[in-house]
Amino acid sequence: MQTSKMTSTERRAVISLSSIMGLRMIGLFMVLPLFSLYAHQLSGATPMLIGVAMGVYGLSQALLQIPFGVLSDRMGRKPVILTGLLIFSLGSLLAGLSHSIWWMIAGRALQGAGAVGSATLAMMADLTREDQRTKSMAIAGISIGFSFSLAMLLGPLLSKWIAVSSLFYLAVVFGFTAILILYTAVPHPATIRWHRDQEPELKSFLKLLVHPELAKLNSGILILHAIFTASFIVIPISLYHLAGLQESQQWVIYLPTLLIAFILTLACIGFSERKQQIKPYFLGGILTLAIAETLLWLAPSNLTLAGISLCLFFTGFSLMESFLPSLISRAAPAARKGSAMGIYACSQFTGIFLGGVSGGALYGKFGFTGAYLFCILLALSWLALAFFMQPPRYLVNQMWRLLPEQQHNWDKITAKLNAIPGIVEVTFVAGDGVAYLKMERATTKHPDYLHLKEHTIGIT
Repeated sequence: MQTSKMTSTERRAVISLSSIMGLRMIGLFMVLPLFSLYAHQLSGATPMLIGVAMGVYGLSQALLQIPFGVLSDRMGRKPVILTGLLIFSLGSLLAGLSHSIWWMIAGRALQGAGAVGSATLAMMADLTREDQRTKSMAIAGISIGFSFSLAMLLGPLLSKWIAVSSLFYLAVVFGFTAILILYTAVPHPATIRWHRDQEPELKSFLKLLVHPELAKLNSGILILHAIFTASFIVIPISLYHLAGLQESQQWVIYLPTLLIAFILTLACIGFSERKQQIKPYFLGGILTLAIAETLLWLAPSNLTLAGISLCLFFTGFSLMESFLPSLISRAAPAARKGSAMGIYACSQFTGIFLGGVSGGALYGKFGFTGAYLFCILLALSWLALAFFMQPPRYLVNQMWRLLPEQQHNWDKITAKLNAIPGIVEVTFVAGDGVAYLKMERATTKHPDYLHLKEHTIGIT
């Protein structure tokens, strides 16, 4: 049996790679709460072009996320991650130097083109054992969530002392810091191989795209990020013009609302897991977003109501950001989880782009009302779609790497596994020598399962 603890090499790999993803996330997002105000000063700026500039990094990231992962399988992880971080840094530099909205669009597109997320997660999979994979990916997810919250606070706070354009230069520093971590702290993997549980398989995309439950979840993440990006086209402008908060003062409202939202999100996740009632909290998170958008629209000049609205907004957004990846993992076929997560990521980044373009166009034509009504209608449409979702089953995924002699006896092993209560899916991929299992959590402690895992399956 394998140890349940990470080795020192695994810990170093997970922490360093999570730091790389976190630094890139901060570099991308810390300008977001101030971007629409800043971009108005650029030559040629229109509301729609500002929306394009805000969201175009999502389009380039959606297009290049999977190709970067595929390249990393062929060319090596570190060279591909290095290339992505250099592209991100170049885009940040270009955005900081831009005095035209068109050059800003080019800079933001380059920032997103450094799409190293899939390659970084693949490298994390190279450097961790299968029984530590779930834990390592959870740590990466937590670091990304924390980095996002920190970025949303850091930008407005730093604008007290430095110009908004300097935030892009700071992103360049973060990019080169990530490169330094990559070559000084990240271990070099002994082998590089394709990981079905973490990386997409292109031939399975069409089948997963039309999977009913996965399609609803992918639509959800697209809508969530469309709402988020469209909202932040108008929220900073509203706080500035209607609530009287200067750029350098807006951190005063972001700090408490983000902290309260973080606490509320943790509480809701804890309650939903303990009671195994994700669906009511999931629907509640969408409804919270709709209420927040309504309050932001109806009472933009009242700072107290604006604070309550932002608190609800960040709570709803954080809650859905936490639920959706977990639900994708539970709904996806065990042997196709990497492909399902690849489609999910593309949907997320596409939503960022669509939200930026739509929000900017609607704000330009109809003002605050157009942008907020767009977000409200999106949230209500999502609520109706989610209402018909199947309540998620509380299942866990396991991956077993079989020894060569055991692969010949897989039919017998399958029969024994299927006889154990709580196992709902068993898939063996002969070409990889890997078995994928999906089961109820309690089954992982079932005596027959533990005996079979210990004495029949060789996990390397």
